[in-house]
Amino acid sequence: MNDAIKHTHVEVNGVRLHLAEQGEGPLLLLLHGFPESWYSWRHQFAPLAEAGYRVVAPDQRGYARSSRPESVDAYSLLHLVGDVTALIRALGEERAVLVGHDWGALVAWATAALRPDVVRGVAALGVPPSTAGPVPVSVSREKFGDGFFQVYFQEPGRADAELAADPRSTFRRVLGGGAPDGEPQPWVVPEGLGLLDTVPEPERLPSWLAEKDVEAFVADYAPHGERAFTGALNWYRNIDRNYELMAAFADRRIEAPVLYVVGEQDLINVMITRDAQESRLKELTPRLHRHVRLPGTGHWTQQERPAEVTEALLDFLKHLDGEAVRAGT
Repeated sequence: MNDAIKHTHVEVNGVRLHLAEQGEGPLLLLLHGFPESWYSWRHQFAPLAEAGYRVVAPDQRGYARSSRPESVDAYSLLHLVGDVTALIRALGEERAVLVGHDWGALVAWATAALRPDVVRGVAALGVPPSTAGPVPVSVSREKFGDGFFQVYFQEPGRADAELAADPRSTFRRVLGGGAPDGEPQPWVVPEGLGLLDTVPEPERLPSWLAEKDVEAFVADYAPHGERAFTGALNWYRNIDRNYELMAAFADRRIEAPVLYVVGEQDLINVMITRDAQESRLKELTPRLHRHVRLPGTGHWTQQERPAEVTEALLDFLKHLDGEAVRAGT
């Protein structure tokens, strides 16, 4: 563990967010995905802070050590963008670079689209530009069936109970049980099976994930008992609602500079083809700096390939700072 990381809490937008922070300088917000926490960025804190940045990774609402509103409706993208913009202000800053993975990338894209005034740049890992989040549940059901994980998550309480029953086994399975091996496959739960039946617990964790890492995630979740994963799952239960709320902003271009990084074996490549990803980047990110594809890499991008991800981020930040100097800001 990096002892230089400070842990605090801040009240923003009606919720209490846990923050992990290191360094001084321009603000970087690192936004995790499902089912993770600030700890998914453990490899990036020190090098980014040493490069002269203030690195802050919140547990987003519903996750780990942060507040868990009871209402499913409290997890829309508008709420999540509100959390980010309020957090930037609470940290005493006017703007930030947003670095997001998985759902964190979707929050970063939506924030850049709705509040471009507070976003210096967007580095998205694993999810191409999308202002409204994932496609409607009916579209996923038609393409992948009733067992597709985003469809499966819609039933209140079902996945919640399965994931919370044994958090240690859950994280060993979900993070460590899907090491890249060949072509990525959609996460589908066959009829009659449970969610975790589809990801057998590995005898040995992949090289990038240690038992102490699993324990760190468990420590963030286990104290919350049977509702440990409910807030996180409620993000998925707002998929259709997000499409309604964000309809006015669909396909809005991201005017900030952009870095996009994705693993070749990431599930996203099944959900959104490489050609479709490249098309979105071309149409929606006129200031795309780089599109990086990492071979032999699955969904957990910054954990699986920390050196490559950090290098890409530092290159992007150097580009941003160079643009700022040329612009006289």
